[in-house]
Amino acid sequence: MTDATRLTALHQAALLRAGHASSRDLAAAHLDGAERENHALNAWLVIDRQGALEQADAADARIAAARAEGPAALARLHPLAGVPIALKDLVSVRGGQATAGSRILEGYRAPYDAHITERLKDAGAVILGKTNMDEFAMGSSTEHSAYGPTANPWALDRVPGGSSGGSAASVAAYHAPISIGTDTGGSIRQPAALCGIVGLKPTYGRVSRYGIIAFASSLDQVGPFARDTRDAAALLHAVAGRDERDSTSAPIPVPDRWLSLPGPAEAAASLKGRRLGLPREYFVDGMEPGVEARVREAVRALEDAGAIVEEVSLPHTEYGLATYYIVAPAEASANLARYDGVRFGPRLGDGDVLANYLATRGQGFGPEVKRRIMLGTYALSAGYYDAFYLKAQKVRTLIKADFDALWAQGFDALVAPTTSGVAFRFGAKMADPVAMYLSDACTLPVNMAGLPGMSIPCGLSEGLPVGLQLIGAPWAETGLFELACGYEAITADAPWRAQEPSALALAADPATPTPRQRAAAPGAGLAG
Repeated sequence: MTDATRLTALHQAALLRAGHASSRDLAAAHLDGAERENHALNAWLVIDRQGALEQADAADARIAAARAEGPAALARLHPLAGVPIALKDLVSVRGGQATAGSRILEGYRAPYDAHITERLKDAGAVILGKTNMDEFAMGSSTEHSAYGPTANPWALDRVPGGSSGGSAASVAAYHAPISIGTDTGGSIRQPAALCGIVGLKPTYGRVSRYGIIAFASSLDQVGPFARDTRDAAALLHAVAGRDERDSTSAPIPVPDRWLSLPGPAEAAASLKGRRLGLPREYFVDGMEPGVEARVREAVRALEDAGAIVEEVSLPHTEYGLATYYIVAPAEASANLARYDGVRFGPRLGDGDVLANYLATRGQGFGPEVKRRIMLGTYALSAGYYDAFYLKAQKVRTLIKADFDALWAQGFDALVAPTTSGVAFRFGAKMADPVAMYLSDACTLPVNMAGLPGMSIPCGLSEGLPVGLQLIGAPWAETGLFELACGYEAITADAPWRAQEPSALALAADPATPTPRQRAAAPGAGLAG
């Protein structure tokens, strides 16, 4: 069963329906890998073996009953029935922890399921546990977790990206075939690129945020990680759709097309005639040569397959970073005001109410969260609201208008780098917050405009993964999935596709240092 961890989610689902595998065996194989390697990766904050095996047994019974009824009953099951999945630790699961990577929520147990948790349980997916993340999703490296950093399965001395680094690393390391992340400014796409997997940020409103611990409510969006496009589409199909408990959840139908994407030959042929834009502003100053080379090679491959690629301009892209770091901290300062030591997590201090409040927040929040709360509170304060927050919202409208103009010209999608570099070493950007913020320069505008964006692997640079970003018009996830399937088809025989993360053997060695040890003493042990 160990080899089954290398199979895609849909391949595992096919084995389950055919009776060639059990959900319990699949869950156990993935749990074994997670438990064996988590000391070196720290991708998981909770590995719930007992709960996962109970869910797997229920899934096996459900599949067996459907098989006894006949093919029609089997066809009614969601493809993810019995398939293992990992959840980022800001997704509420009734009775389980949801720390959002913060000490201020240590000990908190969710009293209800998030909307996506309900959907996954209805589908019959098996939740293996909760993954590590930057505190309150504020970070680009998963170094800001209060529970220690996560390592990249391709090189244990490097970050997996963030804030959904644990979810990305768990899929890249074969601990789960699929996982859930959230993307506020690139927190799905950037770690997907750095870990060499597929990650999608859906259109804002496509997936309910009910039961998801909030960072910036007008930017946050839940999305899937997977090792190929079809798995990502199946996971989005399971969790998307209208939810009356989230007023920003859109009443847009969930296409069944996501469960029947074209096969390799059809997908490759569908690239012919597709009109793609290549934004010049996304090839930022300081982009690593190897990353630019892989992205341009991917663009040429699309052109060779018949796609029409034209260089385009998104002139307000240069203001995206500054705009984001006004809007997001402002919303964070409001959302995080609820953590007062009364309603959630621990209460610190033994003084009066104000002293307890200050002690709880002072010790419960990490430095990056405090930084953003202060920035946001300042931007919203009297005398500065119009100068900063209101102006940022106006620029946000201009950023969206740049994209709208291209959709009006008939472009099917945009192609661009996901990141300007490969995974960087622990500590490389911790002393310079601006350098860390620049990690998301290519992904932030998509969130500001509320668009769907996807990162797919497009090769290696210096032995580390590079991501190609696909950007679509609102509600155009189907087109992105088809485009990604086409690219996967035309590069199926590329040598880099056969390479597994190079540090997995080292991660399985009990003597390998933990990510916290590596971050504290760069160079500890082997890089992997």
